[in-house]
Amino acid sequence: MKQVYGVVGWKNSGKTGLMERLVTEITSRGLTVSTIKHAHHSFDVDQPGKDSHRHREAGASEVLLASRARWALMRELREKDEPSLSELLEKLAPVDLVLIEGYKRDKHPKVEAHRAVTGNALIAPEDPTVRAIASDTALESDRPVMNLDDTKKIADFILSDLGI
Repeated sequence: MKQVYGVVGWKNSGKTGLMERLVTEITSRGLTVSTIKHAHHSFDVDQPGKDSHRHREAGASEVLLASRARWALMRELREKDEPSLSELLEKLAPVDLVLIEGYKRDKHPKVEAHRAVTGNALIAPEDPTVRAIASDTALESDRPVMNLDDTKKIADFILSDLGI
């Protein structure tokens, strides 16, 4: 089983910025990190008119695009169910930590990103897998609450919680 930790929160809560800062912080410590991001909408990493897009549009089940800098595998679901988080984790190469943005209903440990301006209630009180809250405001909680901008402290918490 890969070491995984999630960042969850409602829209505009600061999840993506926190993820980006955590990747930078944790990799600066010499650890390898991969990420998984859940999208609730249709997305495309390809561009209409490009050869790989044309291959997919023609009906290819998978298109692998490769260069000296990177490679990407695109798999068309074509009405099949979305793969589970555990299925997606199996597709990743071994790393020290996989950070997951979203997948708030899955059972891996998580930190909740929270911004007061959104007006949203916390997820943590209803979800025991949320181990800490990163917020831009002081909060009362039975979980540790850290400043949303204190990336080092949040990274320390996550790594300690995982025993890394």
